[in-house]
Amino acid sequence: MARGRPPTHTRDQVVDAAVAIADADGLPAVTFRRVAADLGAGTMSLYTYVRDKDRLVDLMVDRVGGTLARPAVTGDWHADLVALVSAQRDLMRRHPWLPAALPQRRLAGAGTLGYLEHGLAALAPTTLSGAAKMEVLALLTGFVASYVTNETASAQAHVTAREQLDEHLAQLRAAVATGAFPHLAATLAAAPADPAAVPDFGRIAARMVAGLVSAFG
Repeated sequence: MARGRPPTHTRDQVVDAAVAIADADGLPAVTFRRVAADLGAGTMSLYTYVRDKDRLVDLMVDRVGGTLARPAVTGDWHADLVALVSAQRDLMRRHPWLPAALPQRRLAGAGTLGYLEHGLAALAPTTLSGAAKMEVLALLTGFVASYVTNETASAQAHVTAREQLDEHLAQLRAAVATGAFPHLAATLAAAPADPAAVPDFGRIAARMVAGLVSAFG
């Protein structure tokens, strides 16, 4: 029986090309036509490796997820989780398209499962149930994705964190001057001269970790 031509590329090459495109130009730029052009292949040939774009994005997420630095688990669940979400932030900053790719995905590749395994190991010293541990990890991932999305938007707008904060405070003060927001006015009046420090990921992450574990405990 005659055999067809052997595949010219591998699935890994297709996924790597898609990741490179997303890193350079964003997730919307990832199309089968663009990936095929970068590989020097025919567009239809990509269906030999991946059934559709949704599956391709799954593979992209899992591929970059497998490069997540996983700090050693020390037994100090708080420090271990802060270290893990800090590593997540670094990963998402290297791949700014990743936060937008995560929602509504049910991933079960080695990269994703490796993150879950590490997170569960970090949470092992707690008394949380299995379901609570999974929810804590999901909420922490959502927090990191939101934080990085804001960081990326600010960088693209060439706005520093200090400038963003000053603009927000000016808007709040203008709003409370109308007298329509008495509770907000009282809060701002009772706060120090600089009522909100420039956002610091480490400080916020530490509070998120402590608060979530306490809430579920």
